[in-house]
Amino acid sequence: MCQMDDALRRRVEAWIEDDPEPADRAELGALLDAGDAAALRERFAVGLAFGTAGLRGPLRAGPNGMNRAVVRRAAAGLAAWLGAGRSVVVGRDARHGSATFAADCAAALAGAGLRAELLPRALPTPVLAFAVRELGADAGIMVTASHNPARDNGMKVYLGDGAQLVAPADAEIEAAIAVVGRAADIPLADPGPRVREELVDAYVAATAALSLVDARGLTLAATAMHGVGREMLDAVLARAGFAPPSWEPSQAEPDPDFPTVAFPNPEEPGALDRVLEHGAGADLILATDPDADRCAAVVGRRVLRGDETGALLADHVLRHRPGPVATTLVSSSLLAKMAAAHGVPYAETLTGFKWISRAFGDLAFGYEEALGYAVAPWLVRDKDGISAALLLAERAAELKAEGRTLLDRLDDLAREHGVHATDQLSVRVTDLGVIAAGMERLRKTPPGALGEVRVTAFEDLLAAPGDRPAADVVVLRLAGGARVVVRPSGTEPKLKAYLEAVVPVTGGDLAGARARAAATLATLRAALPDVLGIG
Repeated sequence: MCQMDDALRRRVEAWIEDDPEPADRAELGALLDAGDAAALRERFAVGLAFGTAGLRGPLRAGPNGMNRAVVRRAAAGLAAWLGAGRSVVVGRDARHGSATFAADCAAALAGAGLRAELLPRALPTPVLAFAVRELGADAGIMVTASHNPARDNGMKVYLGDGAQLVAPADAEIEAAIAVVGRAADIPLADPGPRVREELVDAYVAATAALSLVDARGLTLAATAMHGVGREMLDAVLARAGFAPPSWEPSQAEPDPDFPTVAFPNPEEPGALDRVLEHGAGADLILATDPDADRCAAVVGRRVLRGDETGALLADHVLRHRPGPVATTLVSSSLLAKMAAAHGVPYAETLTGFKWISRAFGDLAFGYEEALGYAVAPWLVRDKDGISAALLLAERAAELKAEGRTLLDRLDDLAREHGVHATDQLSVRVTDLGVIAAGMERLRKTPPGALGEVRVTAFEDLLAAPGDRPAADVVVLRLAGGARVVVRPSGTEPKLKAYLEAVVPVTGGDLAGARARAAATLATLRAALPDVLGIG
């Protein structure tokens, strides 16, 4: 065991004296008594960073974890940045610690002279994003770690326009947090009455009113992934005239331990196994992640990729209320062709809804391949799994009335615009140095080809971002319209590579085009580990 130095011991003892949570004080005291210098250095070497997604990290005591001391200081820093007299809406999901963290945020905001309004109970993230604009607040805080494992929690910050914050606001808030001082010295106050249930009812009514066609004959199955999505999705579907989904029982109610899934993310292998079994025979299976800002769909036991669902929702929206659309540089290029066909503006942004939501002032639709969709940005200026699920169900019902399915419509889009096949290589690491080394290797020795597919262009968005903000992203453009985008994950310890192959459908041979696209993706996927030094 590593030797404990005096400076580290003093830091730990000072934190213990300042920490407002008895359990956290005891946790650090036990590590100190055991002389576990390695564990304490990990917790005290750096603080949990405040970025464009706010805070997110493991539930544990010390500055490099999500705990009451860190949350109070973050809320106090945000309050100082906003200024007294401002208003902030605070929401939470049902994760471990969320109720306490939300209450601490509200108390610290109120203590700094701001008006803090707590949502009435555990609710989806899109309800908080809706509430910021509906209540005319200056900012919003959502206590959630979205689809991270049970050991994590976080705080997501929205500005008064209802969108997630972007630079330089994140750095300015981080600087304000750094000078807050001791958690014990932060003034706290009673924030007053909670937001009334009428706000939740307003979200349900506004979301249900997004209905585009009168088609409801559909059998649905669903999973809430142990999160808070069931109540809202049931309410919205019922208000819109759908029969209730059949919910997979073991995952239907909130459970912060997420006992049936290692990672409560519909994209993770095995995460949908239970609802696939439960919903066999349903016309459409829907899955929301724990805070219900993402939505996955299954048709005929085929799990749709995020890009496929994005194309289906874009198709539905553009046929009924055409307007500007946006997606990210790691999503399929199909949306650009659909936008051109409908004669509407299109934008490609950096990864994240903080960028998508700002692409156009009158954005009609936006999505990212990681199962995030904004089908009504004027209501929720962020991804919303509830409204996306509603419009998916509506489109599926409309097609069912014609004797067709969502898969048939995907075939139509492929014949019209070409096959746009996408895949992802995602490497989870314990040593973040592996990610940095992989990105450095790619920049220093960019490949001339991936397998037999020639690289035609190399773009480094850190060195030459173009008209976008600089970002740790590398884009490889390849012969035949293929593309690979490599970036570190912004929320998890992962290195991600996003692959796309584009193949036109000639002579009506859709199966052949799909086979060629699949072969190209397989080639790219097989070549990448060596290129990144992770093979």
